[in-house]
Amino acid sequence: MTNNNLQQFFGAILVLNLISACSINQANNNQSDRTPFSIVVIPDTQNSIDYSRQKSSGFAINSNDIFIEQMKDIAKRSKANGGNLAFVTSVGDIWQHQTLRIDPEHHQRGFPIFDAHWVNDEIEITEKTKSIEIPKAIEGFKILSKADIPFGVAPGNHDYDAAWFENEQRAHIGGLTNFLSAFSAQSDFFRNSSWYLDSYQSGTSSVQSFHAGGYHFLHFSLEMQASDSVIRWAQNVINANPGLPTIISTHDYLNSQGQRKSHPVLDLAAAEPNKHNSPQQLWEKLISKNDQVFMVLSGHQFGQAFRIDDNKYGHQVYQIMANYQSRGQAGIDAGQPVDKAGNPVGIGDGWYRIMEFDLAKSIPDIKITTYSSHYKKFSNELTGYASRYKAQEQPKFTDAQFEAADNFKITLSDFRQRFTINNP
Repeated sequence: MTNNNLQQFFGAILVLNLISACSINQANNNQSDRTPFSIVVIPDTQNSIDYSRQKSSGFAINSNDIFIEQMKDIAKRSKANGGNLAFVTSVGDIWQHQTLRIDPEHHQRGFPIFDAHWVNDEIEITEKTKSIEIPKAIEGFKILSKADIPFGVAPGNHDYDAAWFENEQRAHIGGLTNFLSAFSAQSDFFRNSSWYLDSYQSGTSSVQSFHAGGYHFLHFSLEMQASDSVIRWAQNVINANPGLPTIISTHDYLNSQGQRKSHPVLDLAAAEPNKHNSPQQLWEKLISKNDQVFMVLSGHQFGQAFRIDDNKYGHQVYQIMANYQSRGQAGIDAGQPVDKAGNPVGIGDGWYRIMEFDLAKSIPDIKITTYSSHYKKFSNELTGYASRYKAQEQPKFTDAQFEAADNFKITLSDFRQRFTINNP
């Protein structure tokens, strides 16, 4: 057995032991409440944390105040604060900038760097990532941690150390040292957390657990366009925990048309097929072949999308994308000019997703809503919602379609058939 196989084997045994311990503690505490609960999805926060979109850089407002306000608002929904929030997932692109033009591993492999005058404008490399952006991200997630909320963080392309263009059509990313400086398995967030079950390569991908609605859930935060080795690790964890309803969060999965398709400029699987899997390959190799995976969450590409597909067992998998990073009405409200293309400068406007599960119904369902901690309104409460945001996210939608895409209900028609209540 190789060292890698041994690591995976003992990691799976560790996860199994942790799950058993959690289940025993859960039973002893008699936490079999089947009341509704919620999961919050934090979409790409890169623009609100961007050092250049703060007053010190000449921006109209401190956009990172919106990020901190957002995290405080989420924390208020925690069980410790009287809410029903069971779990939070961030789908990546936490901060904005990289710190290296190319990471050492890709440099040693001889990857070319396209030298053109617009590259530096397209991808800014700055140490302010470490001095401003990452510390602000940590500050925000500490708010969740202090509220005793289990959470997972999947790295997005902006969270990698390096970004560069190989040619005019293809970009690359590499290195996750910056990400691990904030969210490693040994970070203060996760080191002593019983719900943080296991990780791959120190935390570039990870798995969490939470209990809600009478069920014990698994949640994976997978790195962007995960490799075969990541998939093998995840499969070992699933094998060690059969039958648990499982959610996967990863940065890049659906595009705004609801296709399992990466943007062609940053298609890692096309650029390095031996190192990455496309969204469709992730579906084929991991998601569709594991019946307990019932949901996939993602961000990255602008707007929102939703699709349902049957897995190989004929059961439904709910795939949801939401990314509000281009929203910049809050800046306009404060006097920030539009950009050269005439668009608002994106800062996210505090929007995030709330998924309210009701698993006690004869046919369980999930109510999906979209809320702004800045405007303190749900999307269906904000006058002119479509006129503010539709043009950049879903220009082909009608106003009604756009509004419905951020406020809808999912019927979990086969959830009871697939999953047995596992919190006695």
